[in-house]
Amino acid sequence: MKIEFEHRQAAHCESGVTSNLLRDISNGKITEPLAFGMGAGLFFAHIPFIKINNGPAIAFRTFPGQIFNSTCKALGIPVIREKFRSKEKAEAFLNECLDEGHPVGCQVGVYYLPYFPREYRFHFNAHNLIVYGHEGDKYLISDPIMENPTTMDSYQLERVRFAKGTLAPRGHVYYPKKQAVITDEQIRQAIKNGIKKNVNRMLYIPGSFAGVSGIKSTGNKIKKWRDKLGLQKAGSYLAQLVRMQEEIGTGGGGFRYIYAAFLQEADAYLPGNQLAEISVMFTKAGDLWRTAAVQAAGIYKGRIGSQEDFNVMGDYLIEISALEKKAFLMLKNIKWQ
Repeated sequence: MKIEFEHRQAAHCESGVTSNLLRDISNGKITEPLAFGMGAGLFFAHIPFIKINNGPAIAFRTFPGQIFNSTCKALGIPVIREKFRSKEKAEAFLNECLDEGHPVGCQVGVYYLPYFPREYRFHFNAHNLIVYGHEGDKYLISDPIMENPTTMDSYQLERVRFAKGTLAPRGHVYYPKKQAVITDEQIRQAIKNGIKKNVNRMLYIPGSFAGVSGIKSTGNKIKKWRDKLGLQKAGSYLAQLVRMQEEIGTGGGGFRYIYAAFLQEADAYLPGNQLAEISVMFTKAGDLWRTAAVQAAGIYKGRIGSQEDFNVMGDYLIEISALEKKAFLMLKNIKWQ
């Protein structure tokens, strides 16, 4: 069974899967940046007591699955979503979806993906890809971060769909229920809803672990890591930040660039609201995140490591926090025309 499906490469796995699954019912209008923005995908959280790969949990995007869910909800599209305890039931449901003509999104673990270069494999279970058919024991795979489509046999696919550990996918499969073609008015309303939701997530979550206040708090903590943790452990924590920022999905800087592209595209649907001007601020934030990553890399690789170097690293995040806060406040204060 092979479904008519065009593989398109994307910057990030879930926003790429979302835009590719919505292509038919949107006549190609739902691009990756629109999916990311309507799904309110931009975020930051630093939760020290949760450990991933022996480092603190640091996130630059919303919880896995929320971009797809929020985008579909904003557009009024019902979602079919299932998880399984039984591998046999998971495979049977997947085959049933494909036989009915539904390409489906799957949450998988990265470590055992056979087409990933070995240096990019680590235990991370929130990667997303599309299965769009099967030929004998081969499943047809569209992984949006890869240049070309590929295949996996049933054992390989089962292994990544039932990877163990944090965020274990448990055979997670999802797809949008087909409906009438999405209208421009639906897209305009979804853009507004996505911006409002992202404003709330970045500005108004209580405490200092998330949003722009979380970025600032993390910057202040980094300044204390050298004395508190020792140079080696502090360096490993910075390595974790860079890994979550640059290697897992698209990361901190990359997500800011996607959000800037979202605002540029949104400006065509909702002109006169300064969206294009505000997008420039998120591009600058992306540049600052990348500069901070270079500074962190210098510390954990041992090229630099003085207290002043940690202060510089912390100050980058404090500057980013102020810039993103200003940008989100401007979005909050829009009087929609």
